[in-house]
Amino acid sequence: MEKLNRVLLKLSGEALAGDKKTGFDEETVVGVAKQVKVLVNQGISVGIVIGGGNFWRGRTSEKIDRTKADAIGMLATVMNCIYVSEIFRTEGMMTQVLTPFECGSFTKLFSKDRVNKYFSKGMVCFFAGGIGHPYFSTDVGMVLRAIEIEADCILGAKAIDGVYDSDPNKNPDAKKFDKLSISEVVDKKLGVIDLAASVLLMENKIPMKIFGLNEENSIINAVTGEFTGTVIETV
Repeated sequence: MEKLNRVLLKLSGEALAGDKKTGFDEETVVGVAKQVKVLVNQGISVGIVIGGGNFWRGRTSEKIDRTKADAIGMLATVMNCIYVSEIFRTEGMMTQVLTPFECGSFTKLFSKDRVNKYFSKGMVCFFAGGIGHPYFSTDVGMVLRAIEIEADCILGAKAIDGVYDSDPNKNPDAKKFDKLSISEVVDKKLGVIDLAASVLLMENKIPMKIFGLNEENSIINAVTGEFTGTVIETV
């Protein structure tokens, strides 16, 4: 893969929670910040999308209207981005949180021009709130923002170290893939990202790398080439 100048990093909320499974594990978040700072110091522009699963998984509840459940999920991602953004600042980076809807003075409204201005100043941009509408997952928000900011690659940091043919936590014989096409991901129903996000990825030909957040220097390695996760190609 060619040198990456601009990346979209997707962090799962569960991965940021560490062993606690909910809320934040500060040591984990500081570790992420230190790795991203290495990339920023190399002149790489970094945009970040964070899932909300460490606070809310609305689709598991049938007692709440889907649109309201998705609204809570979007706000969970805003909380995550504000928290992680502040940890990044303590590590010496400049940051901004952008949302597709007004959040008072907490965030800025997303626009490509605004993001490019922040990137030109060496800032890390956090994209919170999904796309601002229900029925669209954080996966869709991730791919959409990657397309809009013209990212060279999406980096998917998860609680497991790549894509497997079955759940490695349940099947000790699960096979890990080194490389897949997005078509294979859909055909094999591997559940890496949802179908709507997969179609967007396929149409816009943005490669994706899936890896374990808890592995040492995994984010840096995903960019520098010392990569042990799964590459998802779109050609």
